[in-house]
Amino acid sequence: MAKLDGKVAVVTGASKGIGAEIARNLAAEGAAVVVNYASDREGADRVVKAIEAAGGRAVAVQADLSEPAQVARPFEEAVKAFGRVDVLVNNAGIYRFAPIEEVTPELFHAQFDLNVLGLLLATREAVRRFGPEGGSVVNISSVVATAAPPSSSVYSATKAAVDAITRSLAKELGPRKIRVNSVNPGMVETEGVHAAGFAEGDMRVQFEAAAPLGRIGRPGDVAPAVAFLASDEAGWITGETLDVAGGFR
Repeated sequence: MAKLDGKVAVVTGASKGIGAEIARNLAAEGAAVVVNYASDREGADRVVKAIEAAGGRAVAVQADLSEPAQVARPFEEAVKAFGRVDVLVNNAGIYRFAPIEEVTPELFHAQFDLNVLGLLLATREAVRRFGPEGGSVVNISSVVATAAPPSSSVYSATKAAVDAITRSLAKELGPRKIRVNSVNPGMVETEGVHAAGFAEGDMRVQFEAAAPLGRIGRPGDVAPAVAFLASDEAGWITGETLDVAGGFR
């Protein structure tokens, strides 16, 4: 029996990268999955097709979680398609590194509106639909919440906020049998990392030099940790932040 048999999971920002691998992994563990995307319909459809080809169940649902009016959509569609919601993975997020001279209200709000407010509103929608048996929320944070590299002041602040939200909501929602944890990846090789020019740059060299395991991560390094925290195997774990970063601190 797979660890998520009978569960329904909503994965935000799941059209590519870490989110796509999380969606595929949850499906492989038995969950029916809502693959949320903001703009990459083609990528989301590929994830759905891969899940279905492997014998799983999934639907793609568009919603830009930085827009409050759209946040409920993936959860409404989850109930329509699969009848319930048991797991939320808050993966949708963006990062823009900038020195302090280039920090603007627009840069601040672009990251905080999605990485923090979008996460809170998505969690609110999931909590409204979890049954009496509770549910599991897994937030995708980052080691930058504590490492805070140069020129990451806004992005690091969003992830520090995610970690604080994780601890607070775990205490608030525990009496309702809802667990809230976060997975904090280090540098992971994704389409976004390549597009930003980080995959072969100084940041990679610095990360690999500081990580005891000596390499950056892959999406497949992160997804199994999410599946574990989402499952009943982690039934006595809440309010925790799990670094998945090759030992990087």
